Amino acid sequence: MATKPVSDPAQTSAAQSSTQVYAVHGADPEVLAYGMAKYSRSALSLRESLAELNEQKAEKFLNTFYFQYGHRSIADLAHLAFAIERLSILAATILVDEPRWDGQERSTRYQDFKKSGYYVPDFAGDAEADALYRQTADILFAEYQHFSDAMFEYLRGRTPKPEEMKQDAYERTLRARAFDLSRYLLPMATNTSLGQIVSARTLENQVSRLLSSPYAEVRRLGELLKQAAREGAYNVNQPVAQSLLDEIRQQAPQLAARAEQVLLREVHVSPTLVKYAEPIRYELDTRRELSGAAAELLGRLPIDPAPLVDLLEDEPLEVELATTLLYQYDHHSYRQIRHVVEGLSEKRRSEIIGLGMQYRGRFDEVSRPFNSGLGFRFDILMDIGGFRDMHRHRRCVQIMQDYTPRHGYDMPQEIERAGLTSRYAQLMDRTWEAVAQLAGREAPEADEQSQYLIPLAFRKRTLFKMDFAEALYISELRSGPAGHFSYRNVAYAMYEAVARRYPHLAQYFRVTDVNEPVDLLKR
Repeated sequence: MATKPVSDPAQTSAAQSSTQVYAVHGADPEVLAYGMAKYSRSALSLRESLAELNEQKAEKFLNTFYFQYGHRSIADLAHLAFAIERLSILAATILVDEPRWDGQERSTRYQDFKKSGYYVPDFAGDAEADALYRQTADILFAEYQHFSDAMFEYLRGRTPKPEEMKQDAYERTLRARAFDLSRYLLPMATNTSLGQIVSARTLENQVSRLLSSPYAEVRRLGELLKQAAREGAYNVNQPVAQSLLDEIRQQAPQLAARAEQVLLREVHVSPTLVKYAEPIRYELDTRRELSGAAAELLGRLPIDPAPLVDLLEDEPLEVELATTLLYQYDHHSYRQIRHVVEGLSEKRRSEIIGLGMQYRGRFDEVSRPFNSGLGFRFDILMDIGGFRDMHRHRRCVQIMQDYTPRHGYDMPQEIERAGLTSRYAQLMDRTWEAVAQLAGREAPEADEQSQYLIPLAFRKRTLFKMDFAEALYISELRSGPAGHFSYRNVAYAMYEAVARRYPHLAQYFRVTDVNEPVDLLKR
């Protein structure tokens, strides 16, 4: 059968009404973002748009519509992949604290961190502080190795290998369970690595937020991310491309120059969209004002004992806003802070809320505490290691407090059963003393520097705000028997708190009872 010519009206009409779907590969991220943004301003297809685009046109377009007109959603169309290696766990926790973040970090369950090394702050010539810091970190790493080996032997002694299970799988599984226990000794200074895939808008927010951090390492990390986005990216195909180019030079020298431009072209993943990322004055000024207000209102108030999970009751929105704004710059529980806020005059509460807004610039998003009014709010006090797992739930609003040893530390039951209680407790107490000594120095960043020595065993307080669906999801997912016992306890406590308040809703939770025995060989 003869094929109809392209100009046939019937075929043209059919082509125009037929949905087309195709994947796109090879375009620079900003060029691709420009091409997709043109859908709202041109009748061209993406193929046609990309064919006429180049980096210079994309930059001109973005300078106009992104920076001058504030059309920031354009940057959501450019997705960028980064590797961030050899940063501290403390810095990694801050880096990933983005609601729209996707990535993976080294796992303390499946990797041995004994050779990772650790970050050392600049003590500005204070040799005594530097020596105390390094000595304490070295001891923690030596004990991490000792506890990793000791807990593996303990678990192997009480967990027989099934006949059908291979020896390497058996040992690998128990080693992971042992790391779940020994990770409590790792300090926040421990080096880790992670990969992230984020939109250019998230990257811009991330860089600006990092540049606004009180931690020198984190500010430097913001500079490195900004630099990596604007410089040439690592080309995974370069070895193959170089080999092909060498072959072209031999067979067709006249084409070599043109081939090199295509095969080894340097790609800058986001040369335009992050070039103006700077420290956020809104965040810096608000931090200064609210931390001062928190110190004034709460500085002399003792910290009351608090449960693992506290499901908070509803309150007037202005009370929640003022309480949450102070919460992030304090170490008291939400209930304690709320009690103080409720005792303030309406004028004083309004002043606190005003401190969270008065420095907001034209393009600044409101700070995270203003994400208020959600029905389920959990004030959670758990070990830092477990918190890092809970931190991955970015569909909820998380208001974090700074790291401190003031909440004490957790000790896994298996460590007690293995007869290592005294050794563990002495190590934690000794580290606590070192942290306090470093924090007490008369240096601008003394408190931030001391936090790097805090082991993952110490507790951290975080406010999690969410809807019912997310409370259901976290409780079900994190209570599973394959999970870490720390966040399993938190997830189950969340379920129990909801079930007590809403008994008729308990039937919809598919949770695993954490009191039931766990098969250590199942993951």
